[in-house]
Amino acid sequence: MLKIVPDPPQNLHSLEDTLLQATEYALCAQTVVHHAFALLPKSPVSALMMASMHELEALRELLESALIQVQMPAEARAVH
Repeated sequence: MLKIVPDPPQNLHSLEDTLLQATEYALCAQTVVHHAFALLPKSPVSALMMASMHELEALRELLESALIQVQMPAEARAVH
């Protein structure tokens, strides 16, 4: 017998997996900007590259903080 209503899509990634993957992407992007800056340190866009590095570092710190919060046991998170 065929199902009339299809099953909803399954969530293949947990929040922790998604945060880990996002952190890795941010690290890769930061590495690319770092290499670009090393190749063209006196380029007119070097200020933009430095700003991008700063923003990517801030993003990585936020992602790592969120990842730590996800990995903490529920009892430790409920501090009043």
